[in-house]
Amino acid sequence: MTFPDLVPMLAISACVFLLAGFVKGVVGMGLPTIAMGVLSLVMAPAQAAALLVVPSLVTNVWQLAARPGLPALVRRIGGLLLGVCAGVALGAGWLSSGASAQVTAGLGLALVVYAALGLLSVHFHVAPRHERWASPLAGLATGLVTAATGVFVIPAVPYLQALGMEKEELVQALGVSFLVSTIALAASLGHGGALHGSLWAGSLLALLPALAGMGLGQRLRLRVHPQRFKTIFLSGLLALGVYLVLRSLW
Repeated sequence: MTFPDLVPMLAISACVFLLAGFVKGVVGMGLPTIAMGVLSLVMAPAQAAALLVVPSLVTNVWQLAARPGLPALVRRIGGLLLGVCAGVALGAGWLSSGASAQVTAGLGLALVVYAALGLLSVHFHVAPRHERWASPLAGLATGLVTAATGVFVIPAVPYLQALGMEKEELVQALGVSFLVSTIALAASLGHGGALHGSLWAGSLLALLPALAGMGLGQRLRLRVHPQRFKTIFLSGLLALGVYLVLRSLW
């Protein structure tokens, strides 16, 4: 997509990233998931993934900046992070392969699984003695899903929730996981030629509404019921995922 072709999409992208940033500000996650899901309705998934690179990078750094204890956390989930990088490397090229129907179906399925687990309040538990081998496997699976769909919440989010972390530590762990996944995805897209100059420009422009939405969400976080808001967010994702799966079959 050339820059002139990208211009008509900027208004839509701005609204999407404003919404995605707002959700991330309130519940601490959701920016890439919403951006990929909604933008895939109007553009190729590879282009949507390229646009979310800069907003995802910067908002995750922002989310992590004020939180202590990062080195110890990275040591604990290092296997997960390495697994993510390996999975994305193994699946490099899937997202930009041109098989849009299959990518759209995979993206929709990932959204459905993620939303269903959240709405049904499905909880897993991983004992500390199993983390050494479970973390790399969860990371590898996450990397493969990321390479295929541009979404990096499955199975990383349920896995990290299963480790029994305190709330703030979990938010930090999710931020680190999303940050590494974004960097790995950007490297994969760049290597495959899907992240070129015009999309870098579009991604930089998308950062502004994403930051504005995140700032607004953080301000309103104490005024809204986070669990109720998360239920609405997950219900929307579930409907969007079902629609994407059905659309890929048409």
